[in-house]
Amino acid sequence: MTAERGAPVRLSGEYQGRPGAVLARLQELYPALIDLSLGRLEALLAKLGNPERHLPPVIHVAGTNGKGSTCANLRAIAEAGGLRVHVMSSPHLVSVTERFRLAGRLVDEDVLVAALEKVEQVNAGAPITVFEVLTAAGFLLFSQVPADLVVLEVGLGGRLDATNVVPKPAVCVITPVSLDHEAFLGSTVAAIAGEKAGIIKKGVPVVSAAQAPEALDVIRRRAAELDAPLRVIGEDVFFTERADGLEYRDADGALSLPLPALKGQHQAGNAALAVAALRVSGLALPVSAYQGISRTFWPARLQKLDGTLARMLPAGWELYLDGGHNPDAGQVLGTVLDGWKDRPVHVIAGVKQTKDASGFLKPIVERAASVQAVAEPGQHLAMPVEEIIAASGGRAIAGTTVREALERLVAEGEGGTPARVLICGSLYLAGVVLAEDGWVSR
Repeated sequence: MTAERGAPVRLSGEYQGRPGAVLARLQELYPALIDLSLGRLEALLAKLGNPERHLPPVIHVAGTNGKGSTCANLRAIAEAGGLRVHVMSSPHLVSVTERFRLAGRLVDEDVLVAALEKVEQVNAGAPITVFEVLTAAGFLLFSQVPADLVVLEVGLGGRLDATNVVPKPAVCVITPVSLDHEAFLGSTVAAIAGEKAGIIKKGVPVVSAAQAPEALDVIRRRAAELDAPLRVIGEDVFFTERADGLEYRDADGALSLPLPALKGQHQAGNAALAVAALRVSGLALPVSAYQGISRTFWPARLQKLDGTLARMLPAGWELYLDGGHNPDAGQVLGTVLDGWKDRPVHVIAGVKQTKDASGFLKPIVERAASVQAVAEPGQHLAMPVEEIIAASGGRAIAGTTVREALERLVAEGEGGTPARVLICGSLYLAGVVLAEDGWVSR
C-alpha cells in the first residue's frame, strides 16, 4: 500500500477498542489515507460552535523532526511553572488516548469516546477524515476543560493541516525542516518549509530551530510578510551544552539550565526551542519553571526499555527504542552511536513503506556492529524485510521480528561483552515494541 493523496484505505490497526470503533464508522464516510484540506473541518467545527476559538493560549508546533520532543519540553516547563496544560499530539504509539492530555492528564477513554460520538452526531454523515475527527474532538475537549495553555502539534505539514484552523496562537514554533512526506509537501526542503511556515499568523511571534539556509529563507520571508517577530536558534537564541547543564541566552537575558532529560545531543536544541517559545509567549512563568527540561519524558525518543523485551537480554545489556525514520533522523542516530563507542551497538530496524530507508539507514549501518531488518505482523504499512536489507546496501540480515532478532543476539552474545541494542526506523514499529515490552502511557 502506498501513501497516495486521497487514496482509500482501511483504518489501520493502531486504532483499537471503543475509540477505534467510532473512528472506523466515521472513516467509512471518507476513506482517504491523507487529504490535506481545511474546508471539511471548518464546516464541522462551525456545527460544534467553533471550539477552536474558545481555547486557552495556544503554542502551535510544526516541523519535520523534533516536534514531539519540543512539545514534551513545552509541557514539562509549563507544568513546572504551575500551569495546567492541554496537549494534542500525533501519532499515538499504543493507545489513541495518548494523543490528548486534558490539564495534564491523559484523556479517559470514556471521555474521548463521548467526544468522538458527539463529533459523529454533529457531522451527520458528511465526508471527513479520521485526523480531522480527532482534531475536532480535541478542540471540543480543550474548550470544555479549564487550562492555562494548549500545546498543539501539527499532524502533517502545516498550511493545510487540520490543526491550522486555530485563528491566533500565542506562539508558532518550527522545528528542523527536512525531506519527509514528499508526496504531500513537496520534493525540496524549500517547498516543505513553505508548508510548515503556513502556520505563521499575522503579528504572532515565531520561534524557529536552526534550519538549512533554503528553509530559513522561506520561514524568514513568510514571517516578514505577516509582521510576525522571528527568533531563530543560533542567530537570536543561543545555548551551550556543558557537562552539567545548558547556558541559554536570548534578548530577554541569560538562563542557567539543567541538562535535558531526553537523551541525545539533538535534544539540547529541542529544549532551547521550547524555552525560547515560552519566553515570547506572554505567559507568566517563574524563572524556576525552565528547570522543567530536566523532567521531560517522551516515549520512543532514545527511550531505554526495561520491560519484557529488555529482560530477554543478558545482564549488563541495554535496550533502546527510537521512532526516527527519515534521513535527518538517521544522521542524528549516527551521532548517538558515535557517543556509544564504549560497547558494541546492535541495530534492529523496521521502516514504514514510502520512507527513504536507504537515507535513514546509511549513517546507522556504518557505525553498527550488526543490523537486523524486521517487519512486525502488527506494524502498520511495514516495509518488507527484503527491501530493508536492499536499502542497507546488503549490510542488514533478516531478523524477521523484534523478538527473533533479540533471540539471535542473545544466542550469539553468550558470555561476550555487554552491548547496546537500538530498535529504530518507525513510530509504528515503536508502538508495537512498547506494547510488547509492557509499556503503559500515563
